[in-house]
Amino acid sequence: MIGRLQGTLLENRAPDLLVDVGGVGYDVQAPLSTAFKLPPVGETVVLHTHLAIREDAHLLFGFGTREERSLFRALIKTSGVGPKLALAILSGMEPEQFVRSVQQKDATMLVKVPGVGKKTAERLIVEMHDRIVDLGGAERLLAMPMAPQATPRPASAEEDAESALIALGYKPQQASRAIAQVAEPGMDSEALIRAALKQMM
Repeated sequence: MIGRLQGTLLENRAPDLLVDVGGVGYDVQAPLSTAFKLPPVGETVVLHTHLAIREDAHLLFGFGTREERSLFRALIKTSGVGPKLALAILSGMEPEQFVRSVQQKDATMLVKVPGVGKKTAERLIVEMHDRIVDLGGAERLLAMPMAPQATPRPASAEEDAESALIALGYKPQQASRAIAQVAEPGMDSEALIRAALKQMM
């Protein structure tokens, strides 16, 4: 089991990362909340990882904190929630938003995440209530840091942002429309993604 990576960040095309560790490049999928906090390409990063083994692939997921990884692991234990959907949930909602949705039994925010229907949202609320307590309680998760303001990216910001949204499960037309609605001159891809997610949520 690969539980931690420390190496050079070669690519950050959220949610897809490429990290060089001793000359070996690891493809890592990370929630936007983690990808937005990483240092610039070329600098050293440390990721807490979860390895998902399937018959056709080994998928590595990376997180900026142990708490975020623990929440991801708790999510994939929920019936009907796989790693990809868990990643979309953590990308579409801040941890405190998710915790409050569970605490208040409010499925409104959850069903706005691509792939989360009414039944899945209801299962998440029921099954995650006790798991949040087991992870250290809502207070610990609510204390997790928010993602900082985005840093400048190359000129292809709109395409990068659309690709990220599609990778998270949004339909191409939906992603394109959302980006077009929030795009302003000078916005980088991270700012576009955050604005589009906020608009859709």
